[in-house]
Amino acid sequence: MTGEGRGVVTRAFREAFPLTVPIAAGFLFLGCSYGLLMHAKGFAFLYPVCMAYFIFAGSMEFVTVNLLLSAFNPVAALMLALMVNARHLFYGLSMLSRFKNLGWKKPYLIFAMCDESFAINSSARIPDDVDRGWFMLFVSLLNRWYWIAGTALGWLVGGLLPFSTDGIEFVLTALFLVIFLDQWLSHHGSKQRIPGVVGVLASLACLIGFGPDRFMIPSMVLMLVLFLVLRPYLDDLAATSNGSQNPTESQNRSQNRDEEDLA
Repeated sequence: MTGEGRGVVTRAFREAFPLTVPIAAGFLFLGCSYGLLMHAKGFAFLYPVCMAYFIFAGSMEFVTVNLLLSAFNPVAALMLALMVNARHLFYGLSMLSRFKNLGWKKPYLIFAMCDESFAINSSARIPDDVDRGWFMLFVSLLNRWYWIAGTALGWLVGGLLPFSTDGIEFVLTALFLVIFLDQWLSHHGSKQRIPGVVGVLASLACLIGFGPDRFMIPSMVLMLVLFLVLRPYLDDLAATSNGSQNPTESQNRSQNRDEEDLA
């Protein structure tokens, strides 16, 4: 690589790295939790590190722990993986234009795309003098290795802890519960909480109907169907909610219309 080429790469790294630092804090913590869980379940060091390297899907990696310890059911594992990671289909579609003409970088960007990398690469304002492909590559590369490093560190620390790690598998449940509560508390109106209520009721119905070992996939399918059916209503509700959150703008528009009528 020529000196000019190294300058392009270095410039892109310097722009990408600061944006990934907050993600590093989260990934190192969650990765450590995953490594601790794998150690507590009796897996060798190679298992969590290889899963973090090749799978690189945080929630799915936590779910895979139970899949590896349960009866062999490849069809159920495939369906569960598709449902858990189905959001990446929409990520991929929205990034087609940004990944265009990136050459050998494109396959890696597709493989390493996660929620956080998508958030940065889809919204970052890349300076004109920074190579777009190298910038996005470094964002994805750094985020991936934060997760791998956290996983390895968690497994290593797990062997040194002087106390029992029984019950650490609840960490994933706790993570999703915190996310759900944060979304619930951020919406103050009862109508805004309808999606959360639908999700809880659908899960509860499938839990009763299919039992604790088989309810996850049916509940996700049921939620998908219900949200598709309710989408027109939810879209109108979201539009109304956004309008009510900007009363000053609505008042200005009303005042402008009144002034036009008087004129």
